[in-house]
Amino acid sequence: MKNNYYSKFNIINVYSKKSIKSKLSTQILYGEKFKILSKNNKWWKIKLYNDNYKGFILKKKFNQKFNPTHKIFSLKAKIYKYPNTSIVLENKLSFNSRIEKLEEKNNFIKFEKNKWIKKNDVKKIEYEYKNILKRVKIFLKVKYKWGGKSFKGIDCSALLQLFFNFNNKFCFRDTIDQISYFKKNQKKNNINKFDLIFWKGHIAIMISKKKLIHAYGPFKKVLIMNYDDTLKRI
Repeated sequence: MKNNYYSKFNIINVYSKKSIKSKLSTQILYGEKFKILSKNNKWWKIKLYNDNYKGFILKKKFNQKFNPTHKIFSLKAKIYKYPNTSIVLENKLSFNSRIEKLEEKNNFIKFEKNKWIKKNDVKKIEYEYKNILKRVKIFLKVKYKWGGKSFKGIDCSALLQLFFNFNNKFCFRDTIDQISYFKKNQKKNNINKFDLIFWKGHIAIMISKKKLIHAYGPFKKVLIMNYDDTLKRI
């Protein structure tokens, strides 16, 4: 059997070492594909397919048969027990999670037993934005979390990676690799909307010629800041 696994958990933490006290490296969203590199008791070393990122996860039961048909379009999508709004389950699916449509009814899509999601929260898997970064502001005010990449918490490099991945495009996970990959010009007099601005260990996205958005650790959230003020701070 091929070494392809898919998560059917809303969010899974990926750690740098075999300990939940170690640094959070990244996260696996629902429907993400990964490979198991090694197993050691309750810890598995894995590699994510979308960016080749490696780390350790706690042993769980994962699926090998999965055919994603849709992806989450909203910041967080509610999950319902039935194809109506009567019973909302506790967990939510984060932006760019992938699901497999099993049934469709009353503007709802069933993706697991007793799990339904509204059709207006998803796009078909092949859907792409004309501009990848156009909807980046949906993460505004989401808290900053090192290694995070969901509505529960996100870091600066994940904020960029998620939108490229949503468009089925490759993007590195870490800022240091993103800088080399994108090689964007960050001269003050040559800044345009949706340009990427890099510092050592940090990235921001221009939303106009004067303002940018980023997941900023010192302010502990995703926020919009003036470009000139940000240069003075960082």
